[in-house]
Amino acid sequence: MDQTASTAPTPALAIPRWELIAIAAGLMALNALAIDIMLPGLQEIGASLGVADENARQYVITAYITGFGLAQLFFGPISDRFGRRTPLLVGLFVYVGAAAVCVFVPSFAGLLAMRFIQGLGAASTRVIAMSVVRDVYGGRAMAEVMSLVFMVFMIVPVIAPGIGQVIMLFSEWHMIFVFMTVMSLAITLWVLFRLPETLHDEFRRPFTARVIADGFRIVLTNRPAICYTIALTAIFGALFGFINSSQQIYVGIYDVGAMFPVYFAAVAGLMAVSSFLNSRLVGRFGMRRLAHGALLGFTAVTGFAFVLTLFGSMPLWAFVTIFALAMVQFAWIGANFNALAMEPLGHVAGTASSVQGFLQTVGGGLIGAAIGQAFDGTVMPMAAGYFFAAAFALVMVLIAEKGRLFQAQNQPI
Repeated sequence: MDQTASTAPTPALAIPRWELIAIAAGLMALNALAIDIMLPGLQEIGASLGVADENARQYVITAYITGFGLAQLFFGPISDRFGRRTPLLVGLFVYVGAAAVCVFVPSFAGLLAMRFIQGLGAASTRVIAMSVVRDVYGGRAMAEVMSLVFMVFMIVPVIAPGIGQVIMLFSEWHMIFVFMTVMSLAITLWVLFRLPETLHDEFRRPFTARVIADGFRIVLTNRPAICYTIALTAIFGALFGFINSSQQIYVGIYDVGAMFPVYFAAVAGLMAVSSFLNSRLVGRFGMRRLAHGALLGFTAVTGFAFVLTLFGSMPLWAFVTIFALAMVQFAWIGANFNALAMEPLGHVAGTASSVQGFLQTVGGGLIGAAIGQAFDGTVMPMAAGYFFAAAFALVMVLIAEKGRLFQAQNQPI
């Protein structure tokens, strides 16, 4: 067994394990909700606020992600000093307030400003949710909990666009922000009244420039942690590339028309099921065996897809099958790589979550944008992006593990 599984801190909690997992999953889901529920309303938002350029409507998403990515660097060090609860509640109230103001905003520029501020607040949910899990669990138990959190996180993209579409059928785009305000306020109150402080007193760090810089140094120079973070950034970049290109591929190449949301939701649903299976298996087989096996499988499947595209077009059934297999393995990679990256950094969990979240959001977004912009009317750019991202991730994992895959670590590496 991984040695860390037995040495990780496991303090007594005032709430049951299932509730802690539910709160962490709810916090992560708020971020996905703020992005995916908007998609059905972008056209009406643009028309209502006088946006002539269709591409400019995408800034409603971009502004949020920009704030979300940047603020992650700050919430970690703050939470390492002041604890998890207070910074999280501040971020949540910013999120709720910005969503509420969006209901009444009179201009597109004002909407973008509020979405940026909403993203700033949302950064606390990602950073501190991961920090709370690391505060309480270590080793395989942490990977199991992260798998369950990721399962909920992956379900949200399946249902959020549908919720947005239902709202648009019976009302107009302002009600999307009303719904978002109510949901985020409910989770805020849940956190306020139920989530205990999880930061160990001995791990509190002074909030000074020197200490913050030292925390970033610890995170960036820990070989296993930073290598797993960079590897996961590459894999996330491939996923973002799929999201960017999916409509063009399904509708433009394969002409699935109105069935596009069904195909998209089916893949996301498989990822959620795979995350649940990982939570059941990781205690028996360990993080490294599952994650390394999934990465090798992910690389092989995407490499096969890339080779197929070099010899001509890929039929729809082959495309769906191959990329569904890849996404099933992605779910195992995501939860376990996150756990492996956080494992050696329990004493600076907030700062570690900040750095890792920033790199994954910004780096993955840039990789995904490059893959999406390379779309040329064929599947090849996405297949190539997936394969080369997987190959790069494999190199980073080999560096992290000094060339040894599938090995439980009984000593520092």
